[in-house]
Amino acid sequence: MWIAAGSRLEPPELGGVSHFIEHLVFKGSARFSAWDIAHIFDDMGAEPNAATSKEHTIVHVRCLDEDLDRAFEVLAEMVARPSFADLDHEREVVLEEVAMYEDSPPELVHDDLARAVFGDHPLGRPIIGHTATLAGLDDAVVRSYHDAHYVNPGIVIAAAGHVDHARLCDLTSRHFRPEPGAEVPRPVLGPPDERHVASFAEKDTEQYHICLGGPGPRRADPDRWAVFVADAILGGSWSSRLFQEVRERRGLAYSVYSYTSLYADAGLTAVYLGSREGAVTEALSVTLDVLGRLSDEVTEESVSRARNHLKGQLALNHESVTSRMQSLGRSVLLELPVLSLDEIVAHVDAVSRDDVLAAVARYYAPERWSAVCIGPDAAPFKALTEDFTWEER
Repeated sequence: MWIAAGSRLEPPELGGVSHFIEHLVFKGSARFSAWDIAHIFDDMGAEPNAATSKEHTIVHVRCLDEDLDRAFEVLAEMVARPSFADLDHEREVVLEEVAMYEDSPPELVHDDLARAVFGDHPLGRPIIGHTATLAGLDDAVVRSYHDAHYVNPGIVIAAAGHVDHARLCDLTSRHFRPEPGAEVPRPVLGPPDERHVASFAEKDTEQYHICLGGPGPRRADPDRWAVFVADAILGGSWSSRLFQEVRERRGLAYSVYSYTSLYADAGLTAVYLGSREGAVTEALSVTLDVLGRLSDEVTEESVSRARNHLKGQLALNHESVTSRMQSLGRSVLLELPVLSLDEIVAHVDAVSRDDVLAAVARYYAPERWSAVCIGPDAAPFKALTEDFTWEER
């Protein structure tokens, strides 16, 4: 069950409310207590879960086909009619999650990068929220936000596996009442300002955790396929330039990779690396060098290998019913074409070397990127980011 509610739709003073509701739906509904929910799913051997992103929330369950009716009924009650029981108790649980998150620099640094790249744009806000904003989320505020977002047509039901479409439609009609005239709030769209900033957060860590990134393609941009290929060449596979240069040849990091995030009106292309104090200066220097020479690595051979890598990953993911469900639900909720595996593969196959070179020039220019670091001492990071505009974290 996909809901059009994520961190970018939240007013700043309600930061984290979407993620908070994701927790609260498991605390009971008008018909089922939290104990009932736990026992019903456990008795099925089912796997319920939920997740919040910047643009949506998903509440889902993996279960046997014979248990679909009961699993759907309970999930629908949780999503549409939560009781918000034990709100204050669950707030403490979420605050513990925030504390755990802030103690995990390899995760926290990605939020720092989003803030650096997107600035005051809603995409720069953390999904999990802040201690101060979470403290102000009382029952009335939470219910009001839920009532505005968890309604038709802001909910999409997606399923994959041994399930009949007509049966799923019948279950949806049975458990979700019509909402005549309901209007689901949509995000105010607009690209963020272009930035070239650096920030540092001091923390007593064994490693320096560094992210570099800049503007990427929007979710529906046709050149996103070329960016996926460029990402595979840069740091998205074992044979990628970053993995080979930073880890395999020099041993400067255990974890180093690149990634791409797509949103309605903007995107993010990024690199992460974690390195010890004695190696961080060289690791960051090599990373910046690889990024600056990326276009030189875009050969016919590297593009072909990257396409093959992507097609293999797509085919393997397609074997998972959970991945199929996620692809379907995300596409419908975010108003994207629902593409078959063959159609996606055709898009990847159509990417040429010139397409990748154009994507690299547009999205991977170091002078358009920002950089963030969490570590014990700013000096090694500052030495290599002198041409960035420095911001206080």
